[in-house]
Amino acid sequence: MTSDAKPSPGETTGSAGRRGWPGMAILGNARTRFVALSVVVAAGLLTWGMLSGHAESQSGPAALPAAAAQTPSLLDPAITPTDATLASPAEQAAPAETTPAEVSPLDGLKISSQSWRRSGLGSNALVTFTLRNRNDYAVRDIEISCAFSRRDGSHVTDRTRIIHDIVDMKSRKTFARLHIGFVNINANRAKCAPVAASRS
Repeated sequence: MTSDAKPSPGETTGSAGRRGWPGMAILGNARTRFVALSVVVAAGLLTWGMLSGHAESQSGPAALPAAAAQTPSLLDPAITPTDATLASPAEQAAPAETTPAEVSPLDGLKISSQSWRRSGLGSNALVTFTLRNRNDYAVRDIEISCAFSRRDGSHVTDRTRIIHDIVDMKSRKTFARLHIGFVNINANRAKCAPVAASRS
């Protein structure tokens, strides 16, 4: 005798139950993958945070010693104050000692009177002058320079002559008709002066 009873809605046949297992297996695999992905992401974020924090911790303290190395410490025994800081205010205000300038023999030499004339068909100049030595020592090797000019004052030429005679201190000496050199025929005036001398 066959039964036409149908299974109730809450009951499932073996074949229907066997047909429902593959869907549950797929759902379980998706959840597992999601959890695994979440774990991987969390681990990556944690690792990145640790690495970035480690880099910041190294960059911060390392910069401080570098800056401290560039700033000199007042307690560093290798750094010594300069002489200016060690000097007293009186020494800093005192002016530097200056050595007196050496007096040249020319400062005491002067030609008091002079004149000149021509010789040798008018091409040679003969100069007569009196040299006065006001120094406290004798002088020698006196170099005389004479500037010749025309009647209107325009310059013609210069001539020099070294006198090897000695002029005593606080004395004067006259040199007559001293040949000073060849001059231009247009020269009309002459003015002589000592330009160099040596201490005897």
